Amino acid sequence: MALSDYSFINLVSVREDIVSKKISALDLVELYLIRATKEDKYNAFLEVFSDSARTAAAALDQKIASGEAIGELAGAIIGIKDNLCYKDHCVGASSKILDGFKSLYTASAVQNLIDQDAIIIGRLNCDEFAMGSSNENSAYGVVKNPIDTSLVPGGSSGGSAASVAANLCMASLGSDTGGSIRQPASFTGLVGLKPTYGRVSRYGLIAFASSFDQIGPFTKSVDDSELIYRVMAGKDPLDSTCSKQPVHKKRSTQSKFTFAYYEEVINSPGLHPKTKELFFNKIEVLKAAGHEVISTSFPYLEQLVPCYYVLTTAEASSNLGRYDGVHYGARSKASEDIPSTYFNSRTEGFGLEVKRRIMLGTFVLSTGYYDAYYSKGQKVRRLIKDATDDILSKADFLISPTTPHPAFKVGEKANNPIALYLEDIFTVQANLAGNPAITVPMGTTEGGLPLGFQFLGKSFDEETLFAAASLI
Repeated sequence: MALSDYSFINLVSVREDIVSKKISALDLVELYLIRATKEDKYNAFLEVFSDSARTAAAALDQKIASGEAIGELAGAIIGIKDNLCYKDHCVGASSKILDGFKSLYTASAVQNLIDQDAIIIGRLNCDEFAMGSSNENSAYGVVKNPIDTSLVPGGSSGGSAASVAANLCMASLGSDTGGSIRQPASFTGLVGLKPTYGRVSRYGLIAFASSFDQIGPFTKSVDDSELIYRVMAGKDPLDSTCSKQPVHKKRSTQSKFTFAYYEEVINSPGLHPKTKELFFNKIEVLKAAGHEVISTSFPYLEQLVPCYYVLTTAEASSNLGRYDGVHYGARSKASEDIPSTYFNSRTEGFGLEVKRRIMLGTFVLSTGYYDAYYSKGQKVRRLIKDATDDILSKADFLISPTTPHPAFKVGEKANNPIALYLEDIFTVQANLAGNPAITVPMGTTEGGLPLGFQFLGKSFDEETLFAAASLI
């Protein structure tokens, strides 16, 4: 077979092709290195790890030749968001303040993939410190949507979405703090998973908001998403917030489900007409297959986004305090003493949106405002969690469109941060409540732009979530 003729189907078939020596891992890596370097018209990759990818591929070929057992992800060519650490490789959260910084260790989620013979091909562009909904906030330029380069790919994991949608890698990892996997997956026609909080270790993930962040995959199928999830998930002694609950290795055999949706969401005036049409079409498909679909109401819909931004900016202002030009990362050349080092390094190193969120977070945590904002936000989060659990006591899943509309133009909302914050309206509930959620392609607009269908499930019940997602 000519190398250029090789077509990716799914991760299981890639492993079979390598084991049968239909193609070598090294040849496969060379094919994707060409794609990631010469065919990346979208600014998806910040850096391609050519040397380490070739070394890993050669080692995998040697294992196969010697008859050794190989991992579940053998031959999987995977890109990682630029906020995931990979030992001896640069990582920078797409920020100038970490320009040139090399990690001293590997994130647990990434290491779990490597242990199963996945090959990490490079680091992917994102909104700076994962703060954004369009991937226009990166210090290294805007990422473009492979479906139409005049459009954004979504954010903050825009490079992770674009790389898979453009076939520059087989799958990728992103992080989801309020929809940063699911929204770009919806905009690019992919499957995007946010696991239950604590299901996948956050060790080695550069923190934005520690009680919200989760690592998850971008894939072209539910099966590939499930495979990567099972490899990554599980307890980790390096992350005290990581759950010790066992990870089920098989998809649920449940065949009939009850789905609930919010009347307020579907009747929202901001919902794109095609989004509403496709959503109800899918509901009819589910009903015809014997599933029950019920409409319900959610009392805190208008509080979701404000609560999310009060709490995440507070956590961000705390987490980003470590970037001071002293410990690691970039240091301003105008530094003369400790105060000027802090001030100049942060002024030069952080972008506008990161500065905005640090200031917002510092404000809501400040004396005189803590009780009015942060403390109240925590109480509202508890109410949201309880209301979510109450709905899921009556239904197996909460369903909704992933986003109100398809991808928008580059620059269209760049000067309107409130409009960008509202992009998270359908996705933040899963992060506030800690529940798992997955988006799958729902269909396209008349212009061919993808729209996503979201399932929000019960905590630590991803095996049933995958079963339901496979229905669409």
